[in-house]
Amino acid sequence: MTGAAGEVSAFDKEFTTSFRNDRLHLILLPTEQCNFRCTYCYEDFAIGRMAPEVVSGIKNLIDRRAPGLRRLQLSWFGGEPMLGRRIIEDVAAHARRAQERYEGLSYESDMTTNGYMLDGGTAERLAGLGIRAYQISLDGPDEYHDRTRVRADGKETFQQIWRNLLSVRESSAQVRMLLRIHLTPENLPVMPEFLTRIRDTFLDDSRFSVFLKRVVRLGGPNDETMDVLESDDPKIADLKKLLVQGGASERLFAPEEVCYAARANSLLVRADGRLGKCTVALSDPANTIGRLLPDGSLEVDNPRLRPWLQGWESRDPELNACPYTAFTREREPQPLLQITRRPLAAVASE
Repeated sequence: MTGAAGEVSAFDKEFTTSFRNDRLHLILLPTEQCNFRCTYCYEDFAIGRMAPEVVSGIKNLIDRRAPGLRRLQLSWFGGEPMLGRRIIEDVAAHARRAQERYEGLSYESDMTTNGYMLDGGTAERLAGLGIRAYQISLDGPDEYHDRTRVRADGKETFQQIWRNLLSVRESSAQVRMLLRIHLTPENLPVMPEFLTRIRDTFLDDSRFSVFLKRVVRLGGPNDETMDVLESDDPKIADLKKLLVQGGASERLFAPEEVCYAARANSLLVRADGRLGKCTVALSDPANTIGRLLPDGSLEVDNPRLRPWLQGWESRDPELNACPYTAFTREREPQPLLQITRRPLAAVASE
């Protein structure tokens, strides 16, 4: 659809980007085990390290697609992906070699990690393999963080993560560090002081930015007892203003309006080779849309894939912001008469 001046609409630009065959986004789970047991986590850790035939399948898939690609993006997720560091380095090096073979192929890589094993030296090493963007979560200062983001053995985690962040800051690693600060009713009172510390410690470094994200219920075993903030809580806006004091507005992250799961050229590859779309719906059967074969070919069940893409057909911004809404909506009791529907805001990947 075009406007009066013949310009392509933002929706149609996103549509074109999401279905381009010369782009490929792979979200890879080198292991689905984790060294943390966060109290709000929705994962069951039932699957371990990525099988060798799956690793081969990923590399073969890259080889199959690389000649026709202009952009390859690898996103590392878990569990805790750094527990599978050897797999990460193997696949990332393979992608780097593919980039060198094919002129015009852009390759980039990012990682969602708890930060416990990511110091400055490690960040420099992985940057050389193309992994140059990270998302790391903090739940406030140590006395709050260590209640909710605990190690699997019950020990504290904040001080190690903080030391690693300082190590990255002091390094020359060419990386982007997104600090995802989780907000809850419990930690909200201490957030002004903590975010001031974050701002003064990291945000004068252009490699660091902050994403304020309220903790929400995502299907974990503790959902029923969790107390969560409302999305329109005015205190969240006040905290954003505090962060940008001193001209650091560009350091405040805003999530994209279209979720990766709504993009046809984005696929999740689990440690056992199953293909999915969403990193939140890992335990939902609807999230399994096919399988990656060792030769790099894909078996995709199109009827299972189509619901994840239906926001494009319906032009529904809510479904493009979160395709999983279509599945959860069907399970919730529906009112006899629905007078209005308010679109949900886009959220970042969990």
